[in-house]
Amino acid sequence: MIHILTKENSIANHFISELRDKEIQKDSMRFRRNIERLGEVMAYEISKTFTYSPEEIETPLGVAEMHTLQEQPVLITLIRAGLPFHQGFLNIFDRAESGFIAAHRHTKKSGEFEIHRKYQNTPNLDERIVIVSDPMLATGKSLVLCCKELLSEYNIKELHIASIIASQEGVDHVRAFIPEAQIWLGDVDNELTSKSYIVPGLGDAGDLAYGTKEH
Repeated sequence: MIHILTKENSIANHFISELRDKEIQKDSMRFRRNIERLGEVMAYEISKTFTYSPEEIETPLGVAEMHTLQEQPVLITLIRAGLPFHQGFLNIFDRAESGFIAAHRHTKKSGEFEIHRKYQNTPNLDERIVIVSDPMLATGKSLVLCCKELLSEYNIKELHIASIIASQEGVDHVRAFIPEAQIWLGDVDNELTSKSYIVPGLGDAGDLAYGTKEH
């Protein structure tokens, strides 16, 4: 199942518009904050699919019966661009455990590239709800590699994948290789360049958030 925020008008459209705007992008703090805000919005939307149980809450004046979240998810992000997005999720699921994965592209002389996973640090994911977040879903190869390895290592109960901007090609790739995942997106663009940049996209999210990298 695929959920796209911009299919309906909401404040998320405004945050995504600011992320795309090349003038507003010059303010890296605002760029990071908008990514964080979208993590909060997306966490709220995903929370609607979770299980809740009745609980009696004692107030200063009586007892209120509320429905509270039965289980906190595990939040996993791909660093570095995913860090502010992850923080947005953590602001909402404030008791959740976290995990971190680092992956990078290795470009061959032919121009083709392979995805190498360099680092992984996660809690036990057996029988857990897992949300994997990465703000940009270009080819989808990094997310598929990381999620497939998590699925092979753990008996994950429920998998959610969250991105802000995706290419249609990347979405199709994820759907083909991880059909069990629910996919949550801010917006979807149709074009992907030969160097795997999403068009119109927003540029390099990691560089815009933290500065250009040498390696």
